[in-house]
Amino acid sequence: MEAVPAKLTHQLDAEMDEVIREGWYANRSELIRDAVRETLRRARAQRIEVALRHDVDCGLRGKD
Repeated sequence: MEAVPAKLTHQLDAEMDEVIREGWYANRSELIRDAVRETLRRARAQRIEVALRHDVDCGLRGKD
């Protein structure tokens, strides 16, 4: 695994610690990995949606 340094606000830091204390995640690394995975999943879905809309538009309008 690669370490990726990041700067967080005090508010984010405190909220992360609270979620960990509540037992949602074992540690910060697990929480951050899950957040990155979810962000990437949403970005992929958005890119697919844009491509599909473009394809549908091209099909309906006969444009490239």
